[in-house]
Amino acid sequence: MADQRFATLRRLQEEAKLGGGQERIDRQHERGRLTARERLHLLLDEGSFQELDMLVTHQATEFGLEKRKYLGDGVVTGYGAIDGRLVYIYSQDFTVLGGSLGEAHAAKICKVMDLALKNGAPLIGLNDSGGARIQEGVFALGGYAEIFLRNTLASGSSPRSRPSWGPALVAQCTPQRSPISSSWSAIPATCSSPDPTWCGRPCTRRWISRNWEAPWPTAA
Repeated sequence: MADQRFATLRRLQEEAKLGGGQERIDRQHERGRLTARERLHLLLDEGSFQELDMLVTHQATEFGLEKRKYLGDGVVTGYGAIDGRLVYIYSQDFTVLGGSLGEAHAAKICKVMDLALKNGAPLIGLNDSGGARIQEGVFALGGYAEIFLRNTLASGSSPRSRPSWGPALVAQCTPQRSPISSSWSAIPATCSSPDPTWCGRPCTRRWISRNWEAPWPTAA
């Protein structure tokens, strides 16, 4: 019985790693873009990433969403290390409903934001999203409100960086509420990387190394 349960868990984990499915992953690659997990693999120290809430799904039942459930709900969240230093991170998955933000999606992001604040560690958000998931209505918009609230609470306590890939819509407002923000638009276009956004990878690593030593005050 235990072996059967472990087999089921491993199957679900492998399913979660495919996000919206192999066809959508291939389409992402055809556009010259990496997937959410590939970006994490390149940015973080090898083998350091520990994923949280991998099997979460949305609970929406209207507009056909009950038939479109994906494990992870379109965002990969967790923690890892950059040059040996702890960072919390999330990476939106465009292959799942266009990376749109719903209630469960937002709750996963809020969880890593809370952990970053609690531990005084940097937070990195890799935005690749079509914006709010309109099928979830005000619940999706409420998710953004929860994220913006945490940006305010974390001000001066936890450095945050949120580079954006392609569409980011409402999520693009988020960095403006962060004490430190970054955008790949500032990176020179002369890059031979298969995913042009990853010209910014060395800059993100330098950002973490530089700001880790900064005297970030603790929350009152």
